[in-house]
Amino acid sequence: MLNAAPSSFVLLPSFAKISCEPGWKWQKREKPMANYDLFYVWSGEGEVTLNGKVYPVGAGSCFLFRPGDHPTATHNPQKPLVLTYIHFDVSEPVTEVPEHYRVLKDPIDFEFLLSRYVRLFLVETFAAAEEARLILKQLMIHLLRHDREEPVERKASNQLTESIHEVANYIRQHPGTAHRVDDLAARAGLSPRYFSIKFKEMIGMSVQTYMIRTRIERAQHLLVHAGMNVTEVADALGYRDIFFFSRQFKQYTGKSPSEIR
Repeated sequence: MLNAAPSSFVLLPSFAKISCEPGWKWQKREKPMANYDLFYVWSGEGEVTLNGKVYPVGAGSCFLFRPGDHPTATHNPQKPLVLTYIHFDVSEPVTEVPEHYRVLKDPIDFEFLLSRYVRLFLVETFAAAEEARLILKQLMIHLLRHDREEPVERKASNQLTESIHEVANYIRQHPGTAHRVDDLAARAGLSPRYFSIKFKEMIGMSVQTYMIRTRIERAQHLLVHAGMNVTEVADALGYRDIFFFSRQFKQYTGKSPSEIR
């Protein structure tokens, strides 16, 4: 889809970020899919079957279903899926289409684009459709770039890489916890100084910045999707001072929590 102009992306009304009910499942369709469906898992555990192949899914799992595909899905009721799906079409022939499946290890920018796409249509945003097409193009570029990454030699071992990413995922799963770097380093089996160095090297930002950014992203989600007010969100995420929360929120998003809500 690298050759597709943004104007060729056809926006369809089927899109959302949802927390699946415990009994949720995606049943087999009588007919194959008629359009593209970008399917991203924020959290939870489940299983997707695509054209007869089974994929275990969790945080960071990302599919691009294509016209003609036959996907089905189930999840663990004890760890329900939270997912975003976006249906769309392309009105011109495409020569490069992202792979069906990948797991995004550093999904912050990708998740921001997904959230932005959904938020555009929650209110009557000026030029929402035009921006949405640009975001879809960016999302496809992200996937194509991920699919075409050449393997490189890493200074750190695979075990170290997995440990750092496991800690990053742990922070994301517990945004309201006041994590201490010493505790996170111990979780990775590293000294605090070495952990901090490797975390920034692999994740692209310091531990402290990642914790704040994760907390603010969760705050955005709660304000927009969970019906919570600013005080409730601040309390849920461990902020004792609502004014400090508001200042930090605006510093990272450019808007106050009340404006987002």
